[in-house]
Amino acid sequence: MVDKNKYIKYTSEMIPLRHYFHQYPELPNQEIKTTKKIKDILSKWGIKIITTPLNTGVLAEIEGKTSGPIIALRADIDALPVNEKTNLTFKSNNKGVMHACGHDLHMVSLLGAIHYFNEHKDLIKGTIKFLFQPAEETGGGANQVLAKNVLNGVQAIIGFHNNPNLPIGTIALQQGPMMAGCYKFDITIKGRGSHGAKPEKGHDPIITLATIVSSLQTIVSRNIDPQDAVVVSVTHVSAGTVWNVIPNEATLGGTVRLFNLKNTAVVKQHLTEIANNIAKAYEQEVNIIWDERTLPIANDSELTQAVIDNLSIKVNKPILSMAGEDFATYQKKIPGVFAFIGSNGSPTAADWHDPKFVGLDETIPIGIQYFVESALGLLQHLSNK
Repeated sequence: MVDKNKYIKYTSEMIPLRHYFHQYPELPNQEIKTTKKIKDILSKWGIKIITTPLNTGVLAEIEGKTSGPIIALRADIDALPVNEKTNLTFKSNNKGVMHACGHDLHMVSLLGAIHYFNEHKDLIKGTIKFLFQPAEETGGGANQVLAKNVLNGVQAIIGFHNNPNLPIGTIALQQGPMMAGCYKFDITIKGRGSHGAKPEKGHDPIITLATIVSSLQTIVSRNIDPQDAVVVSVTHVSAGTVWNVIPNEATLGGTVRLFNLKNTAVVKQHLTEIANNIAKAYEQEVNIIWDERTLPIANDSELTQAVIDNLSIKVNKPILSMAGEDFATYQKKIPGVFAFIGSNGSPTAADWHDPKFVGLDETIPIGIQYFVESALGLLQHLSNK
């Protein structure tokens, strides 16, 4: 087991870097300066940087003194189109862009782990790859990594997300589900407009929209096992621009969140049937777009137990999150373990994607510890198989 006091040195070096990344956030697939900064840091430390086809993001590698399994540690590096409203002395200098999800904490935790492993290669029984992934917020970054074969040969992958609802010093982790799958839907209703005083002359898409919105709520209440967590939310509607004219079209859209993939087909089928049948009843047509943004995160049982057994900090049972994270994309191809690490814990702490989100610097040593001890636990476990 690693002596956790050894992380103090690496934490103190990471805090100024965390402040830099927070001050200069970049949007998904635009992380050019972030990528350069990471490469500069790794080059200064003498870390092997692997050339990849990715436009942004970084892959590095440290080989141990002995051969063995190949694993990957992953941190996301992109920010959000959010205008920061905190009082931090290192708040964003890029107007309208903010690390409102705490990816700056993820980056420096991984950098701290790299720094540690670079000075303790004797502990590594195999090879550790370090992935600084672009474009997590758009749900496409992990797909880019896999499509371009960046992680070929990797046998297991580790990640985490800071959680402002958990106090500093908390790691929450379990076998199985952690975060929900995220799906986006858009429905366009094609009716026939008319004067507002002559509704009989048209086919009103607003009536159809209202009926569809109401009926979508029955998908979960009448088709899903009550013990399964599923959310169907309509988040935007649009119809018409003139006060006395019934429009030709109306649109609505929203999101579906769930943990069990079997429910994906159920929700999609009923959503499609409800929209089409209601439109038909009102002599109209619909166009439906269903977009898979992220899959549910489900931790590998054996690997998760290996991680838990090697962590020198208490592991808590997580509260499942309905938010999505594209780490699940890796888990389709590579067994993986994903945890929550407390980043605030105040009862009034703003949540992810909030302009007032504050992830505390004190998160960093726990992030480093999680990466280091999880990696060593997995390498040992895979070596013994």
